[in-house]
Amino acid sequence: MSPAETRIDLHTHSDASDGTDSPADLVRAAARVGLRVVGLTDHDTVRGWEEAAAVVPETGVALVRGAEISCRADGVSVHLLSYLHDPGNEALAAEMERSRDSRMGRAEKMVARLAEDYPITWESVRAQAAGEATIGRPHIADALVAAGVVDDRSTAFETIVSSKGPYYVRYDAPDAVEFVGRVRAAGGVPVMAHPRADARGRIVGDAVIEAMTEAGLFALEVDHRDHTPSAVAHLAALADRLGLARTGASDYHGEGKPNRLGERLTSPAVLAQIEEAGRLPLIRP
Repeated sequence: MSPAETRIDLHTHSDASDGTDSPADLVRAAARVGLRVVGLTDHDTVRGWEEAAAVVPETGVALVRGAEISCRADGVSVHLLSYLHDPGNEALAAEMERSRDSRMGRAEKMVARLAEDYPITWESVRAQAAGEATIGRPHIADALVAAGVVDDRSTAFETIVSSKGPYYVRYDAPDAVEFVGRVRAAGGVPVMAHPRADARGRIVGDAVIEAMTEAGLFALEVDHRDHTPSAVAHLAALADRLGLARTGASDYHGEGKPNRLGERLTSPAVLAQIEEAGRLPLIRP
């Protein structure tokens, strides 16, 4: 397969955070849809890396190790993808642990609020998560599906657990601009995830992205299903103006969300730049 035909999806989630596939099954699923490279970017954790790496030889799919880190800027949630960083970097690992703890506390408060109006409990929400996964809104949504309140996870996010709704609880998160520098210090390559996904809630303005760029941002995730054509055009122009690379990805979570592996892709040239800039190599078959 020529480089132009190499299919690369750099933003996916396993059940180490809020996906439904195990890390190994996610890589196997990537092989079934013809991906040649997949990025595992679970929320605030690298716990799935080892399991995913173990099946690279059998699947023939190369693995980009990463994480999606919960940040904030101007009071707005920002998700930062970190690729190929050193997992042993103490400062980055500690910040990710703090984010996980904050997300868990937020989830407990949300469940308490929801339990006043809907038939869910903390135990029923925990039952939706695998192993030591940090409980988040996707698990709450799955508990609402299991209770027959909504039909699927996407519907729950659009209504009951929406960030615009009365049950939503904010969580503490590090400053996005500052965290770009921390990712770089850990040898990682920082990419801003779905910057204009305004259907999810408030988004930051271009000034924040400019500040993140000055701090070392590598790319914008331009091609994402939550971006309208006008948003894609705006982000492409912004990336060009700021000298940023562009990525595309599925943001796959498995069952319960419509995102499909390989529905959005990143070019081999951009992947080569990511590997050159990162501390870790790709894990290849």
